[in-house]
Amino acid sequence: MPDQIPFSFDVATVTDITNQIKKVLESNFRDVLVEGEISNVNQSRNGHYYFTVKDDNAQLPCVVWRSTAQRMDVELSDGQQVVLGGDIQVYAPHGRYQMIVSLVQQAGVGRLQQKFEELKAKLQKEGLFDDAHKKPLPAFPQHIGVITSSTGAAFHDIRSTFEQRWPLATLYLHHASVQGLNSAGELVEAINTMQTQPNIDVLIIGRGGGSLEDLWPFNEEKVARAIYDCTIPVISAVGHEVDFSISDFVADSRAATPTQAAMIAAPDINDLRMQIDDYTMGIESFLKTKIEKYKEYVYRLGHSHALLKVQDRLIHLRNRVTSLREKMQHRQQSMLLNRRSRFNDLVYKLEKHNPNEPLERGFARVWQGKKWVQSKAAADKDQGIRIEWKDGSMEIN
Repeated sequence: MPDQIPFSFDVATVTDITNQIKKVLESNFRDVLVEGEISNVNQSRNGHYYFTVKDDNAQLPCVVWRSTAQRMDVELSDGQQVVLGGDIQVYAPHGRYQMIVSLVQQAGVGRLQQKFEELKAKLQKEGLFDDAHKKPLPAFPQHIGVITSSTGAAFHDIRSTFEQRWPLATLYLHHASVQGLNSAGELVEAINTMQTQPNIDVLIIGRGGGSLEDLWPFNEEKVARAIYDCTIPVISAVGHEVDFSISDFVADSRAATPTQAAMIAAPDINDLRMQIDDYTMGIESFLKTKIEKYKEYVYRLGHSHALLKVQDRLIHLRNRVTSLREKMQHRQQSMLLNRRSRFNDLVYKLEKHNPNEPLERGFARVWQGKKWVQSKAAADKDQGIRIEWKDGSMEIN
């Protein structure tokens, strides 16, 4: 462009313009407050937080330096509705402005209520509130997990209620902040940790009452999804009588207060004792009625004509059996006497034919060798004899 006419005044550099903008912005936007939704949260290796705060029509880059984050003890995550305080700063190398955040608070009631309704509609559309997903509570739980602040009154109320109503249960407390920007993350971590513990029958999660801002962690989407995905039946016990939290809609059961959660989680042992007494008395009364009924029935049967005929027949048969038994016994006695008499006769005859019987009466027997000499003619005068008595014998040659 050889025929171009040079400017007759100085032209500002990019640095000059940027420094002017920086001076205007940084001098006029100090200690400002802005409300919006956090998105694109990123924490650098150095511990600094970089994110964007936005509404429906605009967005503002933000930075929280590590020292500030440590001092505030906050955990930033996408979706939080917050009020930020700080200074607007221009970062010249990138030609962009950003907010250096020194204050983070929960957003106001109006915006929180709007966000509540939006999240409620979203989760309801996804089916997270459907009754089909609700898990039944155990009838007689033995191990009960409680997620709440260890320093709050909620756990004291839950524990004292169980001591009075269901002392058989063992409580397991997992501390989690129930208020502030960090509490949602702690609640999610506690829910996930409780699921790894053995034998937990039911889980109570909640806190005492408070404002919408105080109760907001129980309206966070990540808390709702953690409750929905929990394998243990969950009772939401966020302490407010009238309004519901998102946790209430997602949980398997909802209690208006921590005390009511303990009452829902387990029966009253005194009620069970009374029920057992009622059942015992009912069974006794039923059995007494049945016994009286059957006693009357047996009495009627015992005096019925048919049974009397059977009884007569039994008596007749019994008498016949008795008569037959007597006849049999008589025959047995007669047979025994006859056989005893015959036996005695046989014994007598045997005794008569006993060759030793004369010896018993004092007679003697003469032997020659093995021959019994029964007459003089049978004796051999040349052979010696042996005389036998009952008590011995003697040889004579």
